Amino acid sequence: MASTTSKVSATYYNLIDGDWVPSRSGGTFENRNPARSDEVVGLFQQSTAEDVQAAIGAAEHAYRSWRLVPAPRRAELLFRAAQLIAERKEVLARDMTREMGKVLDETGGDVQEAVDMSFFIAGEGRRQSGHTVPSELRDKFAMSIRQPLGVCGLITPWNFPMAIPSWKIAPALVCGNTVVVKPASLTPLSAVHFVRILQEAGIPPGVVNVVTGAGADIGHALLVDERVQVVSFTGSTDIGRVVSQAAAPSFKKTHLEMGGKNVIMIMDDADLDLAVEGCLWGGFGTTGQRCTAASRVVVHEKVLRSFLEQFVTRAQALRVGDGLDRRNQMGPLVSEGQLQTVMKYVEIGKREGATLACGGHRLSQGEHARGFFHEPTIFSDVVPGMRIAQEEIFGPVVSVMPCRSFEEAVSIANGVQYGLSASIYTRDVNRAFAAMRDVYTGIFYVNAPTIGAEVHLPFGGTKATGNGHREAGVAALDVFSEWKSVYVDFSGRLQRAQIDTEQQ
Repeated sequence: MASTTSKVSATYYNLIDGDWVPSRSGGTFENRNPARSDEVVGLFQQSTAEDVQAAIGAAEHAYRSWRLVPAPRRAELLFRAAQLIAERKEVLARDMTREMGKVLDETGGDVQEAVDMSFFIAGEGRRQSGHTVPSELRDKFAMSIRQPLGVCGLITPWNFPMAIPSWKIAPALVCGNTVVVKPASLTPLSAVHFVRILQEAGIPPGVVNVVTGAGADIGHALLVDERVQVVSFTGSTDIGRVVSQAAAPSFKKTHLEMGGKNVIMIMDDADLDLAVEGCLWGGFGTTGQRCTAASRVVVHEKVLRSFLEQFVTRAQALRVGDGLDRRNQMGPLVSEGQLQTVMKYVEIGKREGATLACGGHRLSQGEHARGFFHEPTIFSDVVPGMRIAQEEIFGPVVSVMPCRSFEEAVSIANGVQYGLSASIYTRDVNRAFAAMRDVYTGIFYVNAPTIGAEVHLPFGGTKATGNGHREAGVAALDVFSEWKSVYVDFSGRLQRAQIDTEQQ
């Protein structure tokens, strides 16, 4: 588990049926440090559909025995894995910063979330409760239980490269499924580290398989293979739509976690100092590369000027640089492509007539010369219908909009295609509860930013953000299990349910 710090990179392989093996293509791709793009973190397998099919075959075979392992025993392996991850947290966080870019405090949090999720889901090994209910007939017992699905295809994103794999792998395993994981090509190392630890904890061969490579090449193979019973995908709404369409012909169960355009509403009675802190963290944490990032801020006109002055001043003071330097508060974008997307939207915002209050430029001099850095950027005078206020940018760009009332703020909040996370800053408890009721999102915060979900509550969104399923909490079990209703008649005679008993 030692971290590679030189420019000589290690080669990492696919995990299929318990063995780390090269792709049948013979090809590899580079995983580069976004803060120092001349540093190759590792070489990973450029896999093909043939590799995916082998992984699915291994998972299908392993499922026959894994589903029969008692759930508490499956959970004990997850508990052990969580302990191992916690022991290696610092090394894992440093490798994650090298491959993804976010600062060490955040990558440490990412690793900790994998620990927390693994511990929490391990607890479900002794629960996974169904229902026992009274039967309408004499001498008859009625209950419901969960049953596993089979092989699960898991497609994970690059922004939380260990936390999100844990969100999917842990509940899938505790329910008795086997998995094939396709991590994001930009950040495969953290997923490989997580799975190596699962192996070390005692997960049997074939129960967890990892195949790296481009989504177009191997993601599709996961989607169309009829041996895969469920696909869990986290990524953009556009790709989520492709996943849904590809899985539909085989009636494959799909779980989609997609985009967001999240809002912080700041009322005229808000604690402005607290609101500014929340907007800084919500807008620029992880360089804005979170599905829950607060890329929209709606401020009551009575406090708009004061808020904007403080927000701009604090954003300009953020220290941007290599995430391995603990003095830095914001790291790079994950890739040149993501940086170009941010720069494109800055130009769109200027053309639309928004005022560039601060930032707006690539950082390319001195310590920033080798990385994908961008200034924290704030637009003011933004109209809700502008593209920068409607479309997910996934970068350090925040749009500030005025409102005249609480009702207008809620209308603006709901006026996008997404519905993941939202927040309100107010001292009025009545407004807070009205906002909780009226803002149509899957997650809501009062006097806190739009990021900071905890593993023991459901995570997910509404509208174009998701398809109704949830990650985290007990709700995660619903993605990776099916309900079975069981009736035990101990009367010794035929009893007919749903028959008019008065006619019997």
